[in-house]
Amino acid sequence: MSEIRHIVFDIGKVLIHYDPEIPFRRLIPDPKQREWFFATVCTHDWNLEQDRGRSWAEAEQQLIALHPDHEELIRAFRQHWPEMVSHAYDDSVEILKSVIDWGHDVTMLTNFASDTFSEARQKFPFLNLARGITVSAEVGLIKPQREIYDLHASTFGLDPEATLFIDDSRANVEGAQAAGWRAVQFVSADQLRKDFEAYGIRT
Repeated sequence: MSEIRHIVFDIGKVLIHYDPEIPFRRLIPDPKQREWFFATVCTHDWNLEQDRGRSWAEAEQQLIALHPDHEELIRAFRQHWPEMVSHAYDDSVEILKSVIDWGHDVTMLTNFASDTFSEARQKFPFLNLARGITVSAEVGLIKPQREIYDLHASTFGLDPEATLFIDDSRANVEGAQAAGWRAVQFVSADQLRKDFEAYGIRT
C-alpha cells in the first residue's frame, strides 16, 4: 500500500454541522408539514443544484413558479442558511489542526454554494487552514462525479494513490475510490483517528 502523502477533507458533516431542520422547526412547527416541505418543495436535489453553481435567485424563481403559495418559506431557506450550520465538530477540527501541525499536506473538497461557503469561511476560520480548497459551485462539478476528484488532484498536485479522502457520504467515498484515491467514510472523530492510525498518519 502506497504511503499517504495527501489528506483531503470534506467539510459538511465532517468538520461543521449542517441541518436545514434547525430554522424550519421554528418556521414549520408541524413535523408532518415540515417533512412534506423538504420532500416536495425545498428538496435535497433542489439544494444540490446550488452546490453545482446555480444562483439562489434562479433557484428561488424556479421553485416559486412551481409553488407560489410557499414563496415566503422558499426564500427563508437561503435567508436562514446561517442557522443551518450551527456549530463545528470540535473533535474533528482538533484532528484537522493536528495533522496540519504534524506537517501533513491537507486540502479540502466540498459540495458547497459559492456565497454560503464564503460565509462559512468567515464563521469557521479553521476552513482557511488547508493548503487549498475545491468548492463544487466554483468549478461547476459536484461529488461524486469523477471529474471533480481528477480536477482537485490536478489542481493541487496530488498523487491519487497517495491520497486519503474523508467524507460522510458513502457515495462520495466510492467516487473518490473510483478516481484511484484511498478513502474512508466519516462516522465519528474517534473512528477517524483509528482510520488515520491504520494508514500510519499521526494525529
